[in-house]
Amino acid sequence: MDLGASGDGGSPGGFFALRTTAPATGGAHRPLSRLYAGEDGPLTARVDHVTARIGAPERRVGASVAHLGLAARLWSTALGPAAVHGRFPALDPTELYWDGTPAAPDDLWWAGSETRPGTVEELRAAVQEAHLVPLHAALRRDGNISPRLLWGNAGSALAGALRELIRWARAHGRPEAAERAAALVSGLLDHPDLAGTVRGPRLRRTSCCLYYRCPGGGLCGDCVFDHAPRTGLEARPPAP
Repeated sequence: MDLGASGDGGSPGGFFALRTTAPATGGAHRPLSRLYAGEDGPLTARVDHVTARIGAPERRVGASVAHLGLAARLWSTALGPAAVHGRFPALDPTELYWDGTPAAPDDLWWAGSETRPGTVEELRAAVQEAHLVPLHAALRRDGNISPRLLWGNAGSALAGALRELIRWARAHGRPEAAERAAALVSGLLDHPDLAGTVRGPRLRRTSCCLYYRCPGGGLCGDCVFDHAPRTGLEARPPAP
C-alpha cells in the first residue's frame, strides 16, 4: 500500500511506498528501535554494502549515501500522506521495521495502525526526533561522520521529498497537496538542526553528501558545488 498518495491519483514514487503487511518471503526486517538502542550490526552491514557498491574511497562516503537514502524514506513516508490526506502513519520506531539488504530504496514495513495529524510539530516529533536523532547517533557509533553532514543530508532528503510531491501534485491536479507540503517543509526547516541546510527557491543544499568522491559519482542535482572539487573550477562561488 502506498500511503503517500492512495486513491486514483497514482503514486509519487517508490520512496513514498510503505509496506503495511509482513513481507511474504520473510526478509531481514527488524524494528528500527533495536538499531537505535545499539544493535549496530545491520547498520554496519548496510554501510559496508553501500560503500562497496558505489566504490567509495572512504567509509564515511558510503555511510553518508546510506544515510541519505534512509532519511529520504523516513521523510517521504510521513510527508506524503500528511500533505495528501492530512494524517500520516505514527511510525513509532518499535513498529517500523527496516531491511537494509536491498539496493535501494530501503524497505520499510509498518506494523502499526495509529496515525498522527499532519502538522509540523507532529512530523518533527515522529521523524526528526524519534528517528533521525537516534539514527545519527548510531551512524556516529559506526564511524567518523560529522553531524553537519548528517543534518545536511536530512535537509536535502526533506527537500527532495517536497520536489517529488510537488511534481506529483501538479501532474494529478492536486495543488492543495503541493501547498500543504510546501508549508510543512518550510516549518520543518525552521529548526536549529535543519535551518540553513538548504537555501533559495530551489532548496539547494549548503553542504555536500560526498558522493562526488566515488568513481564516476558526479554531483547530485541539489549539490552545493557547481563543479566537483579538484576540477580547478571549484573556486568559483556556487550558484544560488
